[in-house]
Amino acid sequence: MSGHSKWANIKHRKAKMDEKRGKLFTKLGRELVIAVKQGGGDPEANPRLKVAIQKAREANMPMENINRNIQKATGELGGVDFEETVYEGYGPGGVAVLLNITTDNRNRTAGEIRYLFSRNGGNLGESGCVAWMFDPKGVITLDTSSGQMDSEEVMLQAIEAGAEDVSVDDGVLEVITAPEDLERVKQGLSGAGLKFEQAEMTMVPKNTVTVEDEGQARQVLRLMELLEDHDDVQAVFANFDIPEEIMSKIESV
Repeated sequence: MSGHSKWANIKHRKAKMDEKRGKLFTKLGRELVIAVKQGGGDPEANPRLKVAIQKAREANMPMENINRNIQKATGELGGVDFEETVYEGYGPGGVAVLLNITTDNRNRTAGEIRYLFSRNGGNLGESGCVAWMFDPKGVITLDTSSGQMDSEEVMLQAIEAGAEDVSVDDGVLEVITAPEDLERVKQGLSGAGLKFEQAEMTMVPKNTVTVEDEGQARQVLRLMELLEDHDDVQAVFANFDIPEEIMSKIESV
């Protein structure tokens, strides 16, 4: 789980930067559109839309923006034609990379993603080449760095609520659940008075690839950052693990 935790912590910090740049709103807006296309515009009858609205509100997206995206998806404000797909590939050092994509032009997106891989020590692969290396899981993230939460107490609460695994890294506590148990564990933590920063479905690597070369580690992180920044990329999952001493060198620059 360490590789996933490492990247989760990087994304956790980066999410705050994304929000300032407006990147997050773009991605959340597309998730709203896809959710409506998949299950309709009523959040009470569409669990995915309900979660998407909640995530948008947690990111401080105005209701006006949320409603506009929903209306675009239903055709009330002129149709928008996004489609979902999954891209798979390899980063530097054989790191497996799985991407959730939302695009209105599959050929354009494929070319741009292929370019990012090739220019940063990786390559875009065929469908199915790395997906088998990941398992779908629910993940709940809590920030314990302020000292207002007792990590051991949170761990006990999470396990009692039905979590599969709990880990702490750099003040970020991560609760892993089976996909079908995410909502139940989330409610259990909320009922215990705990506030979490994120609760979402993710893909957790079955095994990790340790990147011990500093130059290669920087290249991996650069590729991850570029992929995350691409407007058509909704989520990036990877199976790398960078040792703490290497991460410290990278983050100190």
